[in-house]
Amino acid sequence: MEIRAARTSDIKGIRKLIDSYAPEGRLLTKETVTLYESVQEFTVAVEGESVVGCGAIHVLWEDLAEVRTVAVSENLRGQGVGHQILESIISRASALGVKRIFCLTFETDFFGRHGFEIIEGTPVDPSVYAELLRSYDAGVAEFLDLESAKPNTLGNTRMLKILA
Repeated sequence: MEIRAARTSDIKGIRKLIDSYAPEGRLLTKETVTLYESVQEFTVAVEGESVVGCGAIHVLWEDLAEVRTVAVSENLRGQGVGHQILESIISRASALGVKRIFCLTFETDFFGRHGFEIIEGTPVDPSVYAELLRSYDAGVAEFLDLESAKPNTLGNTRMLKILA
């Protein structure tokens, strides 16, 4: 199995993974055009010619990024594929200069094993908060815990990891 940066040819496989989780509300669906626009944010696990796992890092601010769309083929869950993807994403975030990464997840045990902690409130100072309010990104609204993103229809948990 290879863990690597996604390529445009991987988008169909990423789409398939998202579509396998979205109907249950375990992942938010994304438009295919959005996946192509953000291909550079994705890391994939590839077995043969198939994408069997994915995850993305989306930078929000100078020191803040979100882990998004972490998914592994059901038949490979529990075999360390998600761990490898998340470790790659964390390394990439660190290389970008990000100091904190957050996620919105149902998989609190998984992310907890990687150093993420459940958070309440918004861990940014007021000036950054004011700047982030200008973003149209739904993930930013969730991170800021804005009323427009409530009620949290998915019921997922906000978690944060401080990078060394």
